[in-house]
Amino acid sequence: MIRQFTQSEFLFILASARWTLLLTLMSMLLGGLLGFLVALARTSRLAPLRTLAAGWIGVIQGVPVLMLLFLSYYGLALAGFDLPPLIAATVSMALYASGFLGEIWRGSIQAVPWQQWEASSALAFSRPQQYRYVILPQAVRIAIPPTVGFLVQLVKNTSIVSIIGVVELARAGNLVNNATFQPFKVFGTVAAIYFVICWPISLLARRLEGRLHARRAG
Repeated sequence: MIRQFTQSEFLFILASARWTLLLTLMSMLLGGLLGFLVALARTSRLAPLRTLAAGWIGVIQGVPVLMLLFLSYYGLALAGFDLPPLIAATVSMALYASGFLGEIWRGSIQAVPWQQWEASSALAFSRPQQYRYVILPQAVRIAIPPTVGFLVQLVKNTSIVSIIGVVELARAGNLVNNATFQPFKVFGTVAAIYFVICWPISLLARRLEGRLHARRAG
């Protein structure tokens, strides 16, 4: 029997957005931590670390996120690690994020003028002190726009985890559409919720970037 798209269906779709947000948050935190380490390795003075980080970025960016998802869920299961769908999805999305954030942040660090490195060296700063007090505060301002752009992309890419049974926003919309056969209402609602999630992130980033530039000018 075909159901109507009513308030209960809308609330089911809306409730599923929490899994989209949770998956995005966990993937961004774990992927950001690993990506920061990759960025530091990519800008290291040690050639082996730079090569290893460049290889990691190349592999992650060269493999579709769908393949990472299959390897995390089906591949690890064959190896004896039967991960729950949400954990497998988090692992794959975090690995995906680490490759892109590592490269974004590497570019932001290297975009800081070399005179800043020389000036901090003249002050007898150690390498960690250079990063902490001189380089990273400037790199953060440079990194905000591309990082937020990637975060918005990550929110939308979480829709791919529906393939392994995670009932996030896109999967919930598909389930409701199969029951109601009203794709314009259902997927229009899903698209609107994605917009409500992503648009404030972009606005917040612009405001934060403006404050950082104003603080720098002041």
